[in-house]
Amino acid sequence: MALENCLRVSTARPQCLPSLFPTSREKVVFSAQRAGFKKSVLNSTLSFPSGVAYRKSRFICNAREAVNEVGAVTDSSWNELVLASDTPVLVDFWAPWCGPCRMIAPIIDELAKEYAGKISCYKLNTDENPNIATKYGIRSIPTVLFFKNGEKKESVIGAVPKSTLSTTAEKYIDA
Repeated sequence: MALENCLRVSTARPQCLPSLFPTSREKVVFSAQRAGFKKSVLNSTLSFPSGVAYRKSRFICNAREAVNEVGAVTDSSWNELVLASDTPVLVDFWAPWCGPCRMIAPIIDELAKEYAGKISCYKLNTDENPNIATKYGIRSIPTVLFFKNGEKKESVIGAVPKSTLSTTAEKYIDA
């Protein structure tokens, strides 16, 4: 998934092929490394059998955003994803009905982007996975727990600013 979003190419739709492309600008996603593209190929024109040519208009590197996904952790995947992780882990305990949980969800997503490769970020739905929440004494949500080497290191309770979570995350990143 990370390599799929590395490069995005925008192409303009020709007027003679409206059924193939529903919008005036299409995004084609591919990996330059996997496809073996060279710099000379990146600015080339694509030709199609109909004689219509498409010109690639721009490339945007989204590699940082490609690895940003906050995964879901469950009672059954907890040991593998959190306790056995080689990197520090941030776990957001939340529920769909919780307003403050929805408020910090974008912050957790941003942290996952910023600390990609340094910290693993997961969300645990406490309604669907009550065993882990009970084990760690989660009494109010949102609660964010930080783990390192399989041990709970710190907890942050409530809808806190991004700076609070960033400062806490920085403590557990190996220098």
